[in-house]
Amino acid sequence: LSILLSLLVPAHTTRSPDCGGILTPSGVRYLAEVSKPHAESVLRHDLMAPPAPDPSPISPSRNQIISVKVDKFSLTLIPDTGLRLSIEVDLGITSASSTTKELRLSILADLHVEMNPEGNLELVSSDCKPTLEEVQSTEEMDRSAPHKSSGSDVDKQINVEKICLEVSKLLLLPNERLMSLAAPFPITPSCQVQYLPLAAPMYSEQGIIISLQTTFQVAGTVIPLPVSPVPFSMPEPASSSPSHLILAFSEHFYTSLFSALEESGALNVSLLSSLTTATLAERITQMGSLFQEDLPVVLQAVTRSSPHVVLEEDKAIVKLFLTAQIGAGSSLFQSFLSVNVDVTARLHLSVADTRMIISVAAIEDVELSLAASDVGPVLAALLEELFLPTVREEVPAQINVILRQGVFLPHIASFTYTDVNITIHKDYVLIPCNLQLETKTG
Repeated sequence: LSILLSLLVPAHTTRSPDCGGILTPSGVRYLAEVSKPHAESVLRHDLMAPPAPDPSPISPSRNQIISVKVDKFSLTLIPDTGLRLSIEVDLGITSASSTTKELRLSILADLHVEMNPEGNLELVSSDCKPTLEEVQSTEEMDRSAPHKSSGSDVDKQINVEKICLEVSKLLLLPNERLMSLAAPFPITPSCQVQYLPLAAPMYSEQGIIISLQTTFQVAGTVIPLPVSPVPFSMPEPASSSPSHLILAFSEHFYTSLFSALEESGALNVSLLSSLTTATLAERITQMGSLFQEDLPVVLQAVTRSSPHVVLEEDKAIVKLFLTAQIGAGSSLFQSFLSVNVDVTARLHLSVADTRMIISVAAIEDVELSLAASDVGPVLAALLEELFLPTVREEVPAQINVILRQGVFLPHIASFTYTDVNITIHKDYVLIPCNLQLETKTG
């Protein structure tokens, strides 16, 4: 699998993937397993329908299907092609003479995912081949076994077109869920993330590979972000993964996320200092004449340039470039210092359900430099002594509040993620996980 240099190539020069995922063969098997009850419900509803006025696609009006049981429902990955769907259904049929016999309906169909004109991924079927066999009763044979009827009676009871229509009906629910992949998800009240498929998936022995481009919206408008200079690529896994799904995110994705937060104003924060104007006046003498009463000192920080995320082995770092107006005043804020604050912080990544939780784990470095002063020159050492504790304590706390809801991962409706393991590598993050169909409540 030389993934994503060869497979996740950008469709256009302006469209470049910054994340993606591989649904592994074990993930495909899990999807088949959880789809079996739904398939049985659909087939039972349609095949056991009253013979008139719309006869069942299998039995003529003189026969009635009285039981439908899906014995086998499997999906097999076919590299470079798609999926092979195999369904085996046991049918109980009673005739006008009240005799009952068992039939085995077998359906083989090829499935693949296309990108429709709306830009959504859509599962479609082709080359559908149904066959019908009669199962002899135990009275006729020591052990039940299917055999193809020598006559044409059983074959006449199958309507290929209508059976293959049933396969199309089975794809309605998965396609509804696939559409939810490209839905916008909130990060903050004014900022949303959306994952857009760039092309139909690729199929390899490793799994089904989907490339995605992330867009961010601020106040409902997509914000322009620089395209990554290098198309996202993911190295070949050392061995086949036991996980159902492997999500991958580029360094560019995380930089874009923080840039979107900057654009939305979420990174503009007020940091409350433990200092007051009176205690500050003891160290900066020109402060004494500015304030008649003792007021708490506040640092109003705004971004002065875009944040940047760097991914190294087992380490994610965000670099924030802020300018803090330092001042006081409850009703009318009066600034007396302007300080550039460059923060390098280590990020901690985890997953809860379908959300990636990003938090500042530790401040690694802070650089303070005086940008402007209304109270005369202030030495760098004094700036650090007075304001470094506030920055180190308040910046992580504020950012963690902003990101407390997490960032939704690419996912489809009705499924959540379990058994998650996050590994950080140079330039990218891998998130192997298992799928879990959510049980309906109520």
